[in-house]
Amino acid sequence: MIEGGCFCGSIRYQIEGALQHARACHCSRCRKAFSGASSAYAEVAAGSTFRWIAGEDKLTRHMSGHGWGLAFCSACGSTLCGMFGDQVHGVTLGCIDGDPGVRIEMHIFVGSKAPWDHIAGDAPQFEERPPSPSPSAE
Repeated sequence: MIEGGCFCGSIRYQIEGALQHARACHCSRCRKAFSGASSAYAEVAAGSTFRWIAGEDKLTRHMSGHGWGLAFCSACGSTLCGMFGDQVHGVTLGCIDGDPGVRIEMHIFVGSKAPWDHIAGDAPQFEERPPSPSPSAE
């Protein structure tokens, strides 16, 4: 079971299952939305169950178009998750209690990272989106 919540503790969630595709996005929009050098987040894996266990009434959603958006705590401002429509698509790694079971697999949009940002570690870096996987030859 993965659990997490906001800075002030008003909002709590649980994920029964796993996370996948952890990444850090360094685009200017994510820097503003997450108030940092990047957004560190992972997708909720297919077959996993996400549920709010406290404070869902304190969630504020900001939808940015094409059905995508963010949800954050209206009391403390912690960005908790990415939304697609009414469904939680992924969660911010910084709001998870303990080990989320994933590591950053890639850094994306590093071509527009902040000039003061220094990316460490050995995860691959992509100027924009990572290349799409090639169709397998059969």
